[in-house]
Amino acid sequence: MALQSSGYISLNDVNVELGNSGTASINMGSSAVRDLFGVASGAISLSDGYGASSSYTVSYLVIAGGGGTAKDRSGGGGAGGYRNSYASETSGGGGSSETALQFVGGTTYTVSIGAGGAGTNTNATSNSGSSSSISGTGISTVTSTGGGAGGWQIGAGQSGGSSGGNGSEYTSATTAGTAGQGYGGGAGNNSESGSCLRSGGGGGGAGQAGINSTTSATGNGGNGQTSSISGSSITRGGGGGGGGQSCSSTGGSGGGGNGSGASGNGSAGTANTGGGGGGTGCDTCYGGSGGSGVVILRMPTSNYTGTTSGSPSVSTSGSDTILTFNGSGSYTG
Repeated sequence: MALQSSGYISLNDVNVELGNSGTASINMGSSAVRDLFGVASGAISLSDGYGASSSYTVSYLVIAGGGGTAKDRSGGGGAGGYRNSYASETSGGGGSSETALQFVGGTTYTVSIGAGGAGTNTNATSNSGSSSSISGTGISTVTSTGGGAGGWQIGAGQSGGSSGGNGSEYTSATTAGTAGQGYGGGAGNNSESGSCLRSGGGGGGAGQAGINSTTSATGNGGNGQTSSISGSSITRGGGGGGGGQSCSSTGGSGGGGNGSGASGNGSAGTANTGGGGGGTGCDTCYGGSGGSGVVILRMPTSNYTGTTSGSPSVSTSGSDTILTFNGSGSYTG
């Protein structure tokens, strides 16, 4: 909402815009009023406030859905894109911390949570994850890109927030992740000698590239990135491990699914971490599905309105309130 652009402005209108409750009693020279009216010093006229709106800073972590993968010596799925503006913490792929958002009172901001890509048991490219985002009037939409699908036996990992690992027969030219969101996947190994035969590369993670598969180890998933936006240090955005003909692998820290050997499905990425799905070395099994994404908003408790949809979890840390959206919804400032 904002103050009207013409006509009569009451003290109660100003009170509401500032997020106060009860009978209007306002110090017209206070810093909050001066910020709202844009008057640094001297007398303030209510007409100075035409069209003005209060705003406050909101930090975010936006993680997309992780990539799924296919059967038959497949690469691991890439983690969902990871964008972070909290407390100078890094974003995925070694990216810098982003600029926090400015929310305006009365405006509704929409949060969309990306699904993980479904794993398949076909000899074809699997499914990449879906994007997560924050959007609303007056802000630039923040979108994290879904994790890339892991490549099947003769396929390359697909590009994404973090990209999928290559299948066993795709031994070079891994696909880079999206700049500022995640890393690329690992290369496959097509050797028939050694302790680990023909295996896929690990999916890229938010904090580390997927590991190349070798004759002695199937490629593990790249590790995720750690953030304390929710009040404690949590790692999210791990890549899925590759699948091998004779060896299994480990998903990256932060929700990446483990890759299986000659039998068994690949493990799914953990829900609401954006973790990539684990590959499989099995010709009749399913590659793992990617984990769904998450969006976390952190704001001063003094500005928090309590008006939400989609049932986000609400917690506090110090003087801040934290909204964690595991499913799509909205927040009204």
